[in-house]
Amino acid sequence: MNGGFDLHDELAQGVRDAAGAWRFIRLFAALYASPIVAGDGRNDSELRAAESRLGFRLPASLREAYALVGRRNDLTRSQDRLLAPNEVGVDGTGQVLVFRVENQNVAQWGVPLSAVTEPDPPVVFRVESASKAERDWQPFLDRVSLACVEMVLSEWMFSGEVFADSRELDDEAVALLEKGFRRLPMPDYPFWAGPDGRPMRWFDGLGAVLREDGGAWLWVGAATAGGIAGVRRALPGEWLMDEG
Repeated sequence: MNGGFDLHDELAQGVRDAAGAWRFIRLFAALYASPIVAGDGRNDSELRAAESRLGFRLPASLREAYALVGRRNDLTRSQDRLLAPNEVGVDGTGQVLVFRVENQNVAQWGVPLSAVTEPDPPVVFRVESASKAERDWQPFLDRVSLACVEMVLSEWMFSGEVFADSRELDDEAVALLEKGFRRLPMPDYPFWAGPDGRPMRWFDGLGAVLREDGGAWLWVGAATAGGIAGVRRALPGEWLMDEG
């Protein structure tokens, strides 16, 4: 699956800055999905049209993400959705430029308009299903480029192009996860479905990549059925796709 690529070490470089993020995304796509090629990104005329409609330029890092993988459904909209340039818009409060939505629009991610001129601004999120009093924008990740790394990892896992499984977690299973798998250097970030609880975390091991959602649920992606089987053995429990 990885051809000598060490996910931990490459991700450590990928989360440092925007240049590292784009390099990581290219490497990850080439080794875990398929190489990024010409035509995988949105063209400049699409981005200029969006900017003309909005009345301001997109942040440089968001522009770069669209130009790099804006048409790669497997890396940007397998589960949740990177909006097309003509769909990007300011939220109803006039505070945030929304560029990504949860697959049923339960949550949204965007850039505060107060930071939209920054080259790699912070990303915030809100839960649309929350009560009006609680439907505030909250910090997600410090940089758009970092949020794009998270997006690519997550959407790859749900792409249907890999072997995958998932299960509910309890404290015992979380302890086994922490003991038996390597924590990846993606910083902690809020689990949108439980933003006041435990954070989202990433792990790898046994040929698989694992995402822990706030200590409540675990998702696993691997290149082979053997990778998934190995994780199931290491973390015994009721796996959703395990037919016994």
